[in-house]
Amino acid sequence: QGTRDHPPAQAALRDRLLAAVVACFKRHGAAAIDTPVLELRETLTGKYGEEAKLIYELQDQGGELLALRYDLTVPFARYLAMNKITNMKRYHVAKVYRRDNPATTRGRYREFYQCDFDIAGQFDPMIPDAECLKIVHEILSDLQLGDFLIKVNDRRILNGVFAICGIPESKFITACSTVDKLDKIPWQDVKNEMVGEKGLSPEAADRIGEYVQLHGGLDLIERLLQDPKLSQNKLAKEGLGDMKLLFEYLTLFGITGKISFDLSLARGLDYYTGVIFEAVLLQQENDHVEEPVSVGSVAGGGRYDGLVGMFDPKGRKVPCVGVSIGIERIFSILEQRVKASGEKVRATETQVLVATPQKHLLAARLKLISELWDAGIKAEMFYKKDPKLLKQLQYCEDTGIPLAAIVGEQELTDGVVKLRDVATRQEVRM
Repeated sequence: QGTRDHPPAQAALRDRLLAAVVACFKRHGAAAIDTPVLELRETLTGKYGEEAKLIYELQDQGGELLALRYDLTVPFARYLAMNKITNMKRYHVAKVYRRDNPATTRGRYREFYQCDFDIAGQFDPMIPDAECLKIVHEILSDLQLGDFLIKVNDRRILNGVFAICGIPESKFITACSTVDKLDKIPWQDVKNEMVGEKGLSPEAADRIGEYVQLHGGLDLIERLLQDPKLSQNKLAKEGLGDMKLLFEYLTLFGITGKISFDLSLARGLDYYTGVIFEAVLLQQENDHVEEPVSVGSVAGGGRYDGLVGMFDPKGRKVPCVGVSIGIERIFSILEQRVKASGEKVRATETQVLVATPQKHLLAARLKLISELWDAGIKAEMFYKKDPKLLKQLQYCEDTGIPLAAIVGEQELTDGVVKLRDVATRQEVRM
């Protein structure tokens, strides 16, 4: 049904992954928040464009109509408006819900984690936006997932393109969601959908095609700033000016090698107003897997300056920019990688097993383990009165516990503990 259980080894791997992502968010000065899984249905509707059909609506319980949260961005905007917060840098790691057709092999589920980082507040242009892209670059580099590319565009440039190609404003959003499919299907199919389903003229679609198939860097931005038609459009000109500024900052961060200004990037959600970006993995560099895992987008985000105002009774706006890390997709890659390498993921962090070699020594084990726990040491013991030493040591090997603290009659008499390194079988008395 598009959900999954996580056995201990998987849960441990996921914890490791989440810890790496959260460490990056904290390094950039973000505070954590949490919001309810349930939101008022009206909070969620009208924010996601064509994706709205994927919202999980709940049955009327004789009161307010509720739905499960679809992402962490809309709840964040609602939180800012409700609490009259105009300035905040936050991260949020939590589950979200989508009534989607699951594709579990590609890491697509109906219940899954999102890891979001957002900067809310009125700041000078493109400085927070550049930091969001730096964060994506840091996380994907840290996780060593192979080669990746971060595509960047701006909704204003895209809307400017639509305007100069003669598309009525009422069709901008639907044209956007069609253009967004260009990374999955060829231009001809995108054009057919624009003309056949969205009612655009073939000429207008061709004019759009001339632009949305372009991608490059600062040189392309300069070229478009000189474009006789596009430079006359106020929105596009603003967007291109900001894009130029963004690339200057990204050059200072030293990450432009992985960034592509890509006019086909549209991102289907309604609430984006400016810069939008998406990170994709190019291919899996992995000798063990015959088939490269195609997982597509692993992070995405953008600027949404109008969303908070939708929840404020007086319509007060709070500019925001943020990024969401696609943790499920990254997790499915790491999982396949661990499987292929034969690495055993430890499900626990136990440092030492308290063991006894003879009978009638339960009291000694209980006393010692209590001292270890009180000293903050991660320790385990067998829940049997008189376990066999071999079984205890075997358990250490099976679960990856590195040390065994052995207390026998001799150790008790001498007031020492025998510490055994499980891997090397070396022992020292302490």
